[in-house]
Amino acid sequence: MEKENANRTRIIGLRLTPHEYAKIEKKWRASTCRKLSEYVRRSLFEKPIVTTYRNRSLDDFMAEMIRLRGELNAVGNNFNQAVKKLHTLHQIAEFKSWLIAYEVEKKTLFNKVDEVKNRIQKMSETWLQ
Repeated sequence: MEKENANRTRIIGLRLTPHEYAKIEKKWRASTCRKLSEYVRRSLFEKPIVTTYRNRSLDDFMAEMIRLRGELNAVGNNFNQAVKKLHTLHQIAEFKSWLIAYEVEKKTLFNKVDEVKNRIQKMSETWLQ
């Protein structure tokens, strides 16, 4: 079986208006073709073009979960640093200040966890409708 790209030595120049190019680019981005030239070649030779279907609500959900995961990671890192610091303290005055900081971080962590739970609940209710 010969390679598909082995004899591609000829170039066709094609001028398009910005509107025409945007239309082609939109169709190309909705397909599974990695390169615009591949998409145009398939279109010209009437080969099948596989298009992707994106579930907008799922995309929105994933973006929201990624954002919340980042926030939880940041809070978790701060919490871990506070706990490590508490384990190394030897003086009572320093211990008290870190204990107060620990309580603040704990409240922040629990608030973020509750926010994640609420967002997941809202998204699941939306999907179930």
